[in-house]
Amino acid sequence: MDTISTLAGATSAPSTSTATAATAQAGTTLNSDFETFLKMLTAQMQNQDPLNPVDSTEFASQLAAFSTVEQQVRTNDLLTGLGTQLGILGMGQLQGWVGMNARAEMPVAFDGSAVPLTLTTQQGTDLARLVVRDAAGGIVQELDVPTSGGEFSWSGRDTAGILLPEGTYSISVDSFQGDELLGSNPVTAQARIVEARLSGGSTVLVMAGGQQVSAANILGLRSPDS
Repeated sequence: MDTISTLAGATSAPSTSTATAATAQAGTTLNSDFETFLKMLTAQMQNQDPLNPVDSTEFASQLAAFSTVEQQVRTNDLLTGLGTQLGILGMGQLQGWVGMNARAEMPVAFDGSAVPLTLTTQQGTDLARLVVRDAAGGIVQELDVPTSGGEFSWSGRDTAGILLPEGTYSISVDSFQGDELLGSNPVTAQARIVEARLSGGSTVLVMAGGQQVSAANILGLRSPDS
């Protein structure tokens, strides 16, 4: 039996150059905006109607409002910088994952060889059916599988024994009780990690077959030699 290792990452020091540059640029923009605001406020005071002067408390309110906006912008910039640093830290933790075999709910890259899968069925299932879809989402194969789920080897052959074309397939298990569909669960498969990249603030792992899986969805890792 293959031993699945516990997911744990080593710590690494994140780079802060990007966050620092963003904060510096934001500070410059805020200073420029504040100077413009003061010039406009001064012009407003100089050109107010002497018969109907603006109440001094209104000027104070304007200054307070600008200060609140300024602080909010600074807070948002700091949070953005923190998110970037955490993403870099995640990449550092995952550098040792490249080359490992990962287990996750993901599409299967079929190359003509049997693919080991882990099936999940719903409680109360009396009929379980494996549903295989191609890259376009069309169903290319359906076959009955054990209602208890568990380990299963998918041969990639149709009922006539002919191999399906090589490619990426999405595989799920439909669970039935009588004629009622209880639910559909994606299968769990294994693939080798070839790349880790940042996408939209999260870390995405690229598999040898081209599948892309969020690092948060990895269920287990094992050495390719085990």
